Amino acid sequence: MADIQNLKTIASQIRRDVIRMIHKPASGHPGGSLGCADFFTALYFDTLRIDPKKFTMDGIGEDVFFLSNGHLSAVWYSALAHRGFFEVSELSTFRLLGTRLQGHPTTAEHLPGIRIASGSLGQGLSVACGTALAKKLNGDKHLVYTLHGDGELQEGQIWEAVMFAAAKKVDNIIATVDYNGQQIDGPVEQVLSLGDLKAKWIAFGWDVVEMNGNVMEEVVKGFAEAKSRTGKGKPVVILMKTEMGMGVDYMMGTHKWHGKAPNDDEFARAMAQLPATIGDF
Repeated sequence: MADIQNLKTIASQIRRDVIRMIHKPASGHPGGSLGCADFFTALYFDTLRIDPKKFTMDGIGEDVFFLSNGHLSAVWYSALAHRGFFEVSELSTFRLLGTRLQGHPTTAEHLPGIRIASGSLGQGLSVACGTALAKKLNGDKHLVYTLHGDGELQEGQIWEAVMFAAAKKVDNIIATVDYNGQQIDGPVEQVLSLGDLKAKWIAFGWDVVEMNGNVMEEVVKGFAEAKSRTGKGKPVVILMKTEMGMGVDYMMGTHKWHGKAPNDDEFARAMAQLPATIGDF
């Protein structure tokens, strides 16, 4: 059984890391990263069947995760570091010249935990389909996980992959949509409405799980429910409601903090709201 309080403690520190990482180079995407801190904590500290010390690019014999909306790199790097893929102190190099922690994840730097470059939106689910089919061919019973932004679902390639996965019964995939209703240019409904997103995924042949991505108990339960539905002929998607900027009051509920770094005063205000729990880098 998951230790919910421990997961909450880690998530709080990850949010703090995100603000520190983005403030230092004055560059990054805090809003979505803060909103998905609970997701990454539950994923890496409770759900994924992995061994950080035995990371391989092919992912054979372990669960695999792809971050399709790569601009959320800060929260992913923090989760990877605290899970033991690399030293937590390396988080201080985020977006600096020569770092392995690029603004969008890349593979050229050989950072453990990263298997694809994901700066261009819309591609993660296609890669995941190929990886999931490879696992089936190899007799590997482990799962493939992805995360996508709701604004990213405006990309046509996503729906090609959605259609493909259902048609080919790729039932060892669990995709998650960060459904925060915000994207870089404004509210998703105003930029390009997604309509009834649950009905769309069902119509495309997917099994749909819904959860609140900012309540740790629900995130853990949602992952467990999604896993229980794999292997039954349908790919699985989690529609995860989150609040952009979760944990920092002036960042919450607005697209304005999608890709904006806090200044010194804003940094201090944010850090005052995010108490250190397991130590700053």
